[in-house]
Amino acid sequence: MSHYRYITVIAFAAFLAWLGWFVVVFKLSPFENAGLAMTLFYLTLFIALSCTFTVVGFYFRVWLFRNEIFYGHINVALRQGVFLSLIATFCLVFQMIRVLTWWSGLLLIVIALLLEFYFSARDSELSS
Repeated sequence: MSHYRYITVIAFAAFLAWLGWFVVVFKLSPFENAGLAMTLFYLTLFIALSCTFTVVGFYFRVWLFRNEIFYGHINVALRQGVFLSLIATFCLVFQMIRVLTWWSGLLLIVIALLLEFYFSARDSELSS
């Protein structure tokens, strides 16, 4: 399977997830069934953001690093897309429960950066 086919599947999943998120926002009321509405809201938002950040990150890496292996870019873009969407989702959850401050958001970013540094170092050790 080529790397463009992977990206096409991820982009289609992003489209479906954004469609699902809009359905959740406009059709489900958090006042009638709060648990289901909030769970579906955050789940579809996480999947949509992960897929969107992955596609954008992949094409940014292809543009930035020309003439390199694309499959490595897919793995890194997917990992970073998940990290970015986790940051966004946790910030929204913290805002919902009224505990989001600038330093808690910064702490989430630092945690994601440390995890990314760990995985990047591990990937470079495995490829050497």
